Amino acid sequence: MTALAAPPAARGKLTASAPLAPLVWFKAGGVADWLFEPADIEDLRAFLKALPSDVPVMALGLGSNLIVRDGGVPGVVVRLGKAFGKVSADGETLTCGGGASGIAVSSAARDAGVTGLEFLRGIPGTVGGFVRMNGGAYGREVADVLVDVTIVTRDGGIETRALSALDYSYRHSNLQDGEIVIAARLKGQPGEKAAIQAEMDRIAAAREASQPLRTRTGGSTFKNPAPHKAWELVHNAGCRGLRVGGAEVSEKHSNFLINSHRATAADIEALGELVRAHVLRTQGVSLEWEIQRVGRVQ
Repeated sequence: MTALAAPPAARGKLTASAPLAPLVWFKAGGVADWLFEPADIEDLRAFLKALPSDVPVMALGLGSNLIVRDGGVPGVVVRLGKAFGKVSADGETLTCGGGASGIAVSSAARDAGVTGLEFLRGIPGTVGGFVRMNGGAYGREVADVLVDVTIVTRDGGIETRALSALDYSYRHSNLQDGEIVIAARLKGQPGEKAAIQAEMDRIAAAREASQPLRTRTGGSTFKNPAPHKAWELVHNAGCRGLRVGGAEVSEKHSNFLINSHRATAADIEALGELVRAHVLRTQGVSLEWEIQRVGRVQ
């Protein structure tokens, strides 16, 4: 892996040693060697084509499902801005930029009278993130609504891949590191705007009631290991309120970790591993991380 002293020229914004803590929900972690915010698709393609092939590339959305380790992230972190946040409807199909939020997509679907995408209101991330991980909430997942996805490859190429090519399973796709989701097409069904809004309101209220949304958190920490619910396993293992350093298991929802007292990323990750150990010891189930952990251990 090559240390990147000087990145290729770009029209977008390039920042060396860019702090990532302000850009992730946990508000903890190190810096990116380089943070690139491309001006548009062609800027992104040209930059990746010129970037040495052994320099790692990572996409960053809203930073909601991510621990950035304290040692920082090597290579280039790509953050898609407003140019990648547009959503448009054509009948029952929505074309969504990779930087569009779940709220923006579900709202655009409502405005177009398209139902079936309300669940995206409950996913705290961008199209790029939830397409990559087959995100889901309230009984539905991206695989239920995706038509195809357009990506920029690590070498600057552009490809559109159908749903069937993504090898989707629970919180998984075969999209590779360095492949940047720039757009996706999602399909719903005709619906009544008032009913769609009511369902979105129900989802928002359910999240507010059950999840610690107003804290520095990262969303659901562990995958649900069928037939169990992760939060029940954590609760039954006696981990609700457990702390490591400035990190603790939420009292409100035990599958959420929170940064309550100036936690480091190491505190948060160590707490997650401690919870996994308690659940394995007491419940006999090995929890898998749903939150992505990236970067160097300090």
